[in-house]
Amino acid sequence: MPQSAPKKTPAKPAPQQDAIALLKADHRAVEELFQKYESARSSAQKQSLAKKICTELVIHTMIEEEIFYPALRGEIEADTLDEAYVEHDGAKVMIAELIAGGPDDDFYDAKVKVLSEEIKHHVHEEEMREEGMFAQARRTDLDLDALGEQMVARKQELLAEFKDRPPTPVATTLRTSPNHAETHP
Repeated sequence: MPQSAPKKTPAKPAPQQDAIALLKADHRAVEELFQKYESARSSAQKQSLAKKICTELVIHTMIEEEIFYPALRGEIEADTLDEAYVEHDGAKVMIAELIAGGPDDDFYDAKVKVLSEEIKHHVHEEEMREEGMFAQARRTDLDLDALGEQMVARKQELLAEFKDRPPTPVATTLRTSPNHAETHP
């Protein structure tokens, strides 16, 4: 069950990152990993980078879906949130394919490329200046600093949990997925 979203309170010491700064930093880190993958030549390099990409993306989607998106529900346009969940699930399908395969499989590089393109689109939707999710979130009275603190703590837990193995992505909106969630977010 998602926690209730914190509201802005009077001045207190600033955390290291607010929720949006954390998510944007994640976006830049994954963009860099995709760039490294494009220039990787060996199967071992590609496998390592794909594992990092998948782990980073699954953890990122988990903190968004567990903390950030529920806090935004009712605060920003519903369509924006619904599209983000669906975009996540599209990426999770490709992530599951990459985790199950390897660089020597047919279409592996193509799947990484398509995932990269899906993520670029999703990031653009979140980061658009005026109507993007982050711009809408900044116009609310949510305490983005407190949300950021919650998200950093959860991210650290997940990084420790998935240190030795990539996480299995769980679809939220797909009806054909065996991991389909029982309730809508």
